[in-house]
Amino acid sequence: MLDLDIIDAHFHLCDFSQSYPWLERPAQPFRYHGDDRPLRRSYLPDDYLADARGFKLVGCVHIENGAADPLWEAGWIEQIHDTHGQPSVQVAKASLADPAVQAHLEQLAALPTVRGVRDILNWHPDPRYTHTARPDLLTDPAWLKGFSHLAPLGLSFDLQVFPDQLEQAAQLAAAHPETLIVLDHAGMPIERDAASLHRWREGMAEMAAQPNVVTKISALGTNDHSWTTASIRRIVLETIDAFGSDRTMFGSNFPVDSLYSSFAALYAAFDEITRRMSMDERQKLFSETARRTYRIGPNAA
Repeated sequence: MLDLDIIDAHFHLCDFSQSYPWLERPAQPFRYHGDDRPLRRSYLPDDYLADARGFKLVGCVHIENGAADPLWEAGWIEQIHDTHGQPSVQVAKASLADPAVQAHLEQLAALPTVRGVRDILNWHPDPRYTHTARPDLLTDPAWLKGFSHLAPLGLSFDLQVFPDQLEQAAQLAAAHPETLIVLDHAGMPIERDAASLHRWREGMAEMAAQPNVVTKISALGTNDHSWTTASIRRIVLETIDAFGSDRTMFGSNFPVDSLYSSFAALYAAFDEITRRMSMDERQKLFSETARRTYRIGPNAA
């Protein structure tokens, strides 16, 4: 078992008495993450802690889970934190192109556990892959106006895009050096042919060149349902090579990635792949980069 402190930089909870539109649409045809019917239930703190049992979990970062009412979800996570001490902090949902988003962001920023927001931007011509009907949000003036409100409120931005969008994302980061951007899921290399991986590497290099960008290695199973340690090794190592351990962190993406493996198997793979690195580098990857990025205190557990 891995003998390092862990701060899980990316996981979700779910109260299925509430509405989660992405889990209410017809299950088939399956979207790119596969058959999500096992996720159509509540996933609460005890469920998560059972999955993570045996690890030195000293903190965790809740990422919005697509609830129909983002303010309810953020308030619910705040209550869970107050009761359980976990999640340590959260990234809430905001639709930045919404004309009323500034007031929404101000409400979120008033919650002590909120560190940032996410507005999923994945666009793909295949409807099984796309999260948005618009390919241009990263350059849309209304969306950019919403984005400009983040830094003054002390909010970071969790950026979720596909590799073909990384060039635009790097331009966004360069134009807004005052805003901390967290690139989710290692840039989501969903296609693994040589040409696609080459585009992903180029995009990751452009993102890594921006000092206000950090990344998290997570959701690898979402992009590789039958993953093995061997199949994800190059994605993990090339991401760390691009960003360095100071700007890279690990996340479970549970319960979504429980569709593909156990928590133990995932972190055993991260352990095996990084075993030749120094203890300092490994501690940054498994906890300290997340602690610094999301401003998690030393007594978060």
